[in-house]
Amino acid sequence: MSQTLPRIAPLDPPYAPDIAAQFDRIMRGAPPLMLFRVVAGSARAWEKFTAGGLLDRGPLSLREREIVIDRTCARTGCEYEWGVHVTTFAGAARLTEEQVRATVTGAADAECWSAAEQALIAAVDALHERATLGDAEFAALAAHYDEAQIFEIILLCGFYRTVSYLANGLALPLEEKGARFPQ
Repeated sequence: MSQTLPRIAPLDPPYAPDIAAQFDRIMRGAPPLMLFRVVAGSARAWEKFTAGGLLDRGPLSLREREIVIDRTCARTGCEYEWGVHVTTFAGAARLTEEQVRATVTGAADAECWSAAEQALIAAVDALHERATLGDAEFAALAAHYDEAQIFEIILLCGFYRTVSYLANGLALPLEEKGARFPQ
């Protein structure tokens, strides 16, 4: 039986004006995600959470960013955040159905990825499994990405591992329109 409410109650509308403005900015007028409604219930958590956001125009392409986020969320078993990102960004990132599926079930060297994308996925896997990059994994990244991009990759892995801890630990119900892990 799936849970319909998270372990910590979300904010309900009407939201305080400052929170409503932040939700509108982040969601561009769409209803706020359950994750945001729950975290925003703690002023300190919300402040720290929003300060750590990495969805701005950083040194990675949208496609590269989403591969890192999707793989990180898949490796942490966070169907909630994986589903939100796949639904929201997979099309714009030009991820095929095979690639979306491979973020959950594929090996880092799956043929659906370019060599640079394989290096991204291998880095995510290494950080997930060992919390570090071996020399070979770092060299593979460095062959395709500059230092600013490598920092971004590591930061994305860490931030979305934290997001996954929040979503999983608070037992957030899956978003109605969010994608589901492939079976």
